Amino acid sequence: MGQPVALESMLAARTLWHAGRSAAIAADGEPTGHAALDALLPQGGWPRRALTELLLPADGVGELSLLLPTLARMTRAGGTVALVAPPYIPYAPAWQDAGVDLAWLEIVEASARDALWAFEQCLRSGACAAVLGWPQQADAAALRRLQVAADSGACLGFALRDRRHAVNASPAALRLERTRDAQGASAWQVRKCRGGPAPAQAFVLPGAA
Repeated sequence: MGQPVALESMLAARTLWHAGRSAAIAADGEPTGHAALDALLPQGGWPRRALTELLLPADGVGELSLLLPTLARMTRAGGTVALVAPPYIPYAPAWQDAGVDLAWLEIVEASARDALWAFEQCLRSGACAAVLGWPQQADAAALRRLQVAADSGACLGFALRDRRHAVNASPAALRLERTRDAQGASAWQVRKCRGGPAPAQAFVLPGAA
């Protein structure tokens, strides 16, 4: 028989649901910068101390436009945002035009072999407000480590992945898939969210093609 686990520690790690805490969880979101998206999410924004997956059909389909309002606000408040092994070199003027304070933006270079480890370490460090990573072959166990690391480091984690992974279960607190609405506009469909059922309505990012 295994060692007993303290109930409070399980609740703190959010591995056990507690009915009395549902209201607190619902108010625990970090604003996304998009009011319509906040209104769709049970927590009213990005889940704090947690991993969010963005499932993409290709690179450069509006994922940064979705995240930049949050990243800009965090860097302006003196919070470090880390990009771990991004697939392309970030275009600094565009990030600056979006309101990001480049003094608080860190680019972490890592090989494909080391990128997942570096992503986890940045999440766990406690030195970052948000960490973006592009894990290619992360399995459920690796994603769980990233989720635990985000909780331990009290930061927002964003894993940008190919949407073929949408069919696989994930421990991420929130999963958004880039799709298109009935009019063909760029939209984000919530596939999983902590704190309630995934809304049927998709979020259409204004101005996105």
